[in-house]
Amino acid sequence: MERETVRELLIQLRDIIAAEREYAKALDLPAMMAAVRRKETLIKALNSVEELHPEDQQVARSIQHENRRNAFLYRATLNWIQETMEFFGRKSAPVTYNPYGKAGNAAGGGRLLSGTI
Repeated sequence: MERETVRELLIQLRDIIAAEREYAKALDLPAMMAAVRRKETLIKALNSVEELHPEDQQVARSIQHENRRNAFLYRATLNWIQETMEFFGRKSAPVTYNPYGKAGNAAGGGRLLSGTI
């Protein structure tokens, strides 16, 4: 593959990774999935490249940086979703103590999730 073509594909890949992040932040899932498919196509086209020209290595480093930014965003979002699910999964009933001082949950827990106040 010609060097100019490789550089163009690398620049397109960098741009599509950045666009994918913006689509994810905007919750535009159809556009994000289209970007993922385009990214996969570009990666397949770049698989035949055996060695990058030294000038193209800077573009490759910027691709790596953008990819790490996306990975951090997705991981942070997943952690937030998991924490939120755990929060709503916990009982909302307060802890009570029996006459012997043992902690226990009040009966009829989950007022938030049951819809009653």
